[in-house]
Amino acid sequence: MAEDAPGFELPLLLFAGFRSIADQLHTELARQGHPDIRPAHGFAMQAIGRDGATASELGRRLGVSKQAAGKTADRLAALGYAARVDDPADARRKLIRLTPRGYDVLARSAAVFDELRAAWAERLGEDRLRQLEADLRTMAPPSGFRLDAAGWFGA
Repeated sequence: MAEDAPGFELPLLLFAGFRSIADQLHTELARQGHPDIRPAHGFAMQAIGRDGATASELGRRLGVSKQAAGKTADRLAALGYAARVDDPADARRKLIRLTPRGYDVLARSAAVFDELRAAWAERLGEDRLRQLEADLRTMAPPSGFRLDAAGWFGA
Protein backbone atom coordinates (compact mmCIF):
# COMPACT_ATOMS: atom_id res chain seq x y z
CA MET A 1 0.00 0.00 0.00
CA ALA A 2 1.16 3.53 -0.78
CA GLU A 3 1.03 4.71 2.84
CA ASP A 4 3.44 1.94 3.80
CA ALA A 5 6.01 2.95 1.17
CA PRO A 6 9.34 4.09 2.61
CA GLY A 7 10.22 7.74 2.00
CA PHE A 8 13.25 6.94 -0.13
CA GLU A 9 11.04 5.22 -2.70
CA LEU A 10 9.46 8.47 -3.99
CA PRO A 11 12.65 10.01 -5.43
CA LEU A 12 13.66 6.64 -6.85
CA LEU A 13 10.30 6.26 -8.58
CA LEU A 14 10.50 9.80 -9.95
CA PHE A 15 14.01 9.14 -11.21
CA ALA A 16 12.95 5.79 -12.71
CA GLY A 17 10.18 7.56 -14.63
CA PHE A 18 12.64 10.20 -15.85
CA ARG A 19 15.17 7.54 -16.80
CA SER A 20 12.55 5.52 -18.67
CA ILE A 21 11.55 8.55 -20.75
CA ALA A 22 15.19 9.56 -21.36
CA ASP A 23 16.18 6.05 -22.44
CA GLN A 24 13.23 5.77 -24.83
CA LEU A 25 14.00 9.22 -26.24
CA HIS A 26 17.62 8.35 -26.93
CA THR A 27 16.75 5.02 -28.51
CA GLU A 28 14.43 6.83 -30.91
CA LEU A 29 16.93 9.63 -31.60
CA ALA A 30 19.54 7.00 -32.47
CA ARG A 31 17.05 5.43 -34.87
CA GLN A 32 16.49 8.86 -36.44
CA GLY A 33 20.18 9.49 -37.11
CA HIS A 34 21.47 10.85 -33.80
CA PRO A 35 23.19 7.83 -32.21
CA ASP A 36 25.82 9.79 -30.26
CA ILE A 37 23.53 12.20 -28.42
CA ARG A 38 23.40 11.77 -24.63
CA PRO A 39 21.12 13.23 -21.93
CA ALA A 40 23.84 15.65 -20.82
CA HIS A 41 24.05 16.96 -24.39
CA GLY A 42 20.36 17.82 -24.32
CA PHE A 43 20.76 19.82 -21.11
CA ALA A 44 23.79 21.59 -22.62
CA MET A 45 21.99 22.45 -25.86
CA GLN A 46 19.06 23.86 -23.89
CA ALA A 47 21.55 25.91 -21.85
CA ILE A 48 23.22 27.20 -25.03
CA GLY A 49 19.83 28.33 -26.29
CA ARG A 50 18.96 30.32 -29.37
CA ASP A 51 21.29 33.21 -28.53
CA GLY A 52 24.36 31.09 -27.80
CA ALA A 53 26.55 31.23 -24.73
CA THR A 54 30.15 31.61 -23.74
CA ALA A 55 31.84 28.69 -21.97
CA SER A 56 31.55 30.62 -18.70
CA GLU A 57 27.83 31.23 -19.20
CA LEU A 58 27.29 27.61 -20.18
CA GLY A 59 29.14 26.46 -17.07
CA ARG A 60 26.98 28.67 -14.82
CA ARG A 61 23.77 27.47 -16.47
CA LEU A 62 24.79 23.83 -16.13
CA GLY A 63 26.32 24.15 -12.66
CA VAL A 64 29.75 22.97 -13.82
CA SER A 65 33.15 24.61 -14.22
CA LYS A 66 34.05 26.66 -17.28
CA GLN A 67 36.48 23.88 -18.20
CA ALA A 68 33.79 21.18 -17.97
CA ALA A 69 31.43 23.34 -20.03
CA GLY A 70 34.19 23.86 -22.59
CA LYS A 71 34.69 20.10 -22.81
CA THR A 72 30.98 19.58 -23.35
CA ALA A 73 30.97 22.30 -26.02
CA ASP A 74 33.96 20.65 -27.72
CA ARG A 75 32.13 17.31 -27.73
CA LEU A 76 28.98 18.90 -29.17
CA ALA A 77 31.13 20.58 -31.83
CA ALA A 78 32.86 17.30 -32.68
CA LEU A 79 29.43 15.70 -33.13
CA GLY A 80 28.22 18.59 -35.28
CA TYR A 81 25.61 19.95 -32.83
CA ALA A 82 27.37 23.21 -31.89
CA ALA A 83 30.12 25.49 -33.13
CA ARG A 84 32.33 28.14 -31.58
CA VAL A 85 31.91 31.46 -33.34
CA ASP A 86 33.07 35.04 -32.83
CA ASP A 87 30.79 37.07 -30.59
CA PRO A 88 29.51 39.97 -32.73
CA ALA A 89 29.26 42.14 -29.59
CA ASP A 90 32.83 41.48 -28.38
CA ALA A 91 35.58 40.26 -30.71
CA ARG A 92 37.57 38.93 -27.72
CA ARG A 93 34.88 36.38 -26.87
CA LYS A 94 33.78 33.18 -28.53
CA LEU A 95 30.17 32.05 -28.42
CA ILE A 96 28.97 28.50 -28.54
CA ARG A 97 26.04 28.31 -30.94
CA LEU A 98 23.85 25.48 -32.04
CA THR A 99 24.22 24.29 -35.62
CA PRO A 100 21.38 23.17 -37.89
CA ARG A 101 22.11 19.62 -36.67
CA GLY A 102 21.72 20.85 -33.07
CA TYR A 103 18.37 22.45 -33.86
CA ASP A 104 17.33 19.29 -35.70
CA VAL A 105 17.96 17.03 -32.72
CA LEU A 106 16.11 19.45 -30.41
CA ALA A 107 13.10 19.51 -32.75
CA ARG A 108 13.15 15.71 -33.01
CA SER A 109 13.44 15.47 -29.21
CA ALA A 110 10.38 17.68 -28.77
CA ALA A 111 8.36 15.48 -31.14
CA VAL A 112 9.50 12.28 -29.41
CA PHE A 113 8.70 13.75 -25.98
CA ASP A 114 5.17 14.44 -27.25
CA GLU A 115 4.88 10.81 -28.39
CA LEU A 116 6.18 9.53 -25.04
CA ARG A 117 3.76 11.74 -23.15
CA ALA A 118 0.93 10.38 -25.32
CA ALA A 119 2.02 6.84 -24.42
CA TRP A 120 1.89 7.72 -20.71
CA ALA A 121 -1.57 9.26 -21.22
CA GLU A 122 -2.74 6.08 -22.93
CA ARG A 123 -1.41 3.94 -20.09
CA LEU A 124 -2.49 6.14 -17.16
CA GLY A 125 -5.38 8.03 -18.71
CA GLU A 126 -5.20 11.68 -19.81
CA ASP A 127 -6.94 13.04 -16.71
CA ARG A 128 -4.68 11.12 -14.35
CA LEU A 129 -1.55 12.22 -16.23
CA ARG A 130 -2.67 15.87 -16.19
CA GLN A 131 -3.22 15.59 -12.44
CA LEU A 132 0.23 14.05 -11.99
CA GLU A 133 1.78 16.91 -13.99
CA ALA A 134 -0.17 19.47 -11.92
CA ASP A 135 0.94 17.82 -8.70
CA LEU A 136 4.58 17.81 -9.79
CA ARG A 137 4.33 21.51 -10.76
CA THR A 138 2.95 22.20 -7.26
CA MET A 139 5.91 20.44 -5.65
CA ALA A 140 8.56 21.86 -7.98
CA PRO A 141 10.36 25.02 -6.85
CA PRO A 142 8.76 28.27 -7.99
CA SER A 143 11.93 29.17 -9.90
CA GLY A 144 11.06 26.41 -12.37
CA PHE A 145 13.16 23.85 -14.15
CA ARG A 146 16.93 24.08 -13.89
CA LEU A 147 19.45 22.77 -16.40
CA ASP A 148 22.19 22.02 -13.89
CA ALA A 149 21.27 18.35 -13.41
CA ALA A 150 24.67 17.12 -14.61
CA GLY A 151 26.49 19.44 -12.24
CA TRP A 152 24.11 18.62 -9.40
CA PHE A 153 24.76 14.90 -9.87
CA GLY A 154 28.49 15.67 -9.75
CA ALA A 155 29.20 14.88 -13.38
